[in-house]
Amino acid sequence: MQPSVRVGVIGIGNMGSTHARTLLSGAIPGAELTAVCDIRESMRTWTQEHLSEQVTFWSDSIQMMESGTVDAVILATPHDDHARQAVIAFQHGLHVLVEKPAGVSTAQVREMNEAAAAHPQSVFAIMYNQRTNPVYAKLRELIQSGEVGQIRRMNWIITNWYRPQSYYNSGGWRATWGGEGGGVLINQCPHQLDLLQWTTGLIPERIRAFCRFGHYRDIEVEDDVTAYLEYANGASAVFITTTGEAPGTNRFEVTGERGKIVIEDDQLTFWRLREPEPQFNARYTGKFGSPECWQCDIPISEQETGHPGIIRNWIEAIITGSSLLSPGVEGINGLTLSNAMLLSTWTDDWVQLPLDEQAFEQQLEQRRQQSVYQPGQIVSDDTATPADLSATYK
Repeated sequence: MQPSVRVGVIGIGNMGSTHARTLLSGAIPGAELTAVCDIRESMRTWTQEHLSEQVTFWSDSIQMMESGTVDAVILATPHDDHARQAVIAFQHGLHVLVEKPAGVSTAQVREMNEAAAAHPQSVFAIMYNQRTNPVYAKLRELIQSGEVGQIRRMNWIITNWYRPQSYYNSGGWRATWGGEGGGVLINQCPHQLDLLQWTTGLIPERIRAFCRFGHYRDIEVEDDVTAYLEYANGASAVFITTTGEAPGTNRFEVTGERGKIVIEDDQLTFWRLREPEPQFNARYTGKFGSPECWQCDIPISEQETGHPGIIRNWIEAIITGSSLLSPGVEGINGLTLSNAMLLSTWTDDWVQLPLDEQAFEQQLEQRRQQSVYQPGQIVSDDTATPADLSATYK
């Protein structure tokens, strides 16, 4: 019989406590929750009351990783600490599943990826649970199979992240450069920035963005973003997001030579051209004609498996060597986009990719030095229970 993978969860706020309960429920075949870790001593009592007595509580993550009681860790700490914790875990030969985003800057995430590469026996994944959404999986399949043809344009309006001022007031670290290292791009939008490149297979060559900081709310960081992206194949994209509009929209539109796909309200519609647009254009001699187009409502039969689906996939990869749906090294891709959007705004100029990581780090550090929140500062929710932290990583 295959022994269980012993898993420890580091950080038991909202997401960490959710993952701990998922593991404890038996919903992940081949996995056993053996330990949790949190720097807040108050979480020791919560662990005793809500988890199993067989689950050991640790207040020091390094001690937990050195204890020999875990084979793998899920990192659900604040995102600025992900890379540091992951590197330590790799050094101890542990498998790692890191919550999104991979980190705050691509420089720190690159160090994490290099550590993962130096320890290939460790299975490294990231919690991009939206990759389990069958709507986006179908979009990726249609694009990669050539059904859409070469991509020409992408537009994503993702403005249904409404957050009132009271949300930001619930923790002194929220929406600060010192506490979170960013706003809507790093807190709410990592999934969309991942899907933008994962579904299409495209990484832009350059980005011009316009971020507005504290535009709708009394916060330090960006809460309104409009970005324009250009790609090597001639394609372009517009990405619009905010936490200050109601009602919001979530509409992703991808146009290619063979038609247009729109995802909205969890529905995927493919306006498919009978013949590719370049082919029609080459033969058509009239004035106002256009290619024949069919509206195809693509059926989606699979169910989204969300966070448990990513954990199951990770555990299966550890046990059987199967492929990861969301490899940890890919976390740098979406983060590159958000870093570039901020840097473009700060410098009021285009940002070329690969990203100038040093320039980004310098700009971010300036803002961290001036932030109202400094690391180590005691904040209002330091003694809160996971139930009180319902929006911590959302």
